[in-house]
Amino acid sequence: MNKIWLSLLFGVCIISAINAQQIAIKSNLVYDATASINIGAEYAINKRISVDLSGNYNGWDVGDKSWKHWMIQPEARYWLFESFNGHFFGVHAMYADYDISRLDFSLADFKRKYQYVGTAYGGGVSYGYSLYVTPRVNIEFTAGIGYLNFEYDKTLIKSQQLEGRFTKSYFGPTKLGISIIYIIK
Repeated sequence: MNKIWLSLLFGVCIISAINAQQIAIKSNLVYDATASINIGAEYAINKRISVDLSGNYNGWDVGDKSWKHWMIQPEARYWLFESFNGHFFGVHAMYADYDISRLDFSLADFKRKYQYVGTAYGGGVSYGYSLYVTPRVNIEFTAGIGYLNFEYDKTLIKSQQLEGRFTKSYFGPTKLGISIIYIIK
């Protein structure tokens, strides 16, 4: 069901892009710091409303540790002045698949001796600010809070024994970004 909603939102983004006044591509430096490949696109539907779709991927291990995942995060934004300029408020959703092992991850209460394979989905609200640098380049700061649901298989790494299937609810930070934006007119 969640995949259907995400597909519909993605379709709206594409249709909106055809009539958009402005289009921007972006990269989130916070995700870059975690070695996650990421890209985003944002489309201004009108002067004050835009739709953002970002995604990231991390498919590698570091030593014996693993934080493999892919994630997609759509967001609708309302700009207080105009799209890509100044303050905005947003509503975002998120879906991710992950494989985490040998890491302590407090967000989901994951412990280092286990492997966690599963999905996370949810949504929240955000606030941000887009700082003008040049006519085509901005720096965007954004943060959000919301709800996430984690569904996962928990396996003891040493014995490879499945401990069970679990669900965990989380409320707290769901979005953080410092992004370089390139505006295409």
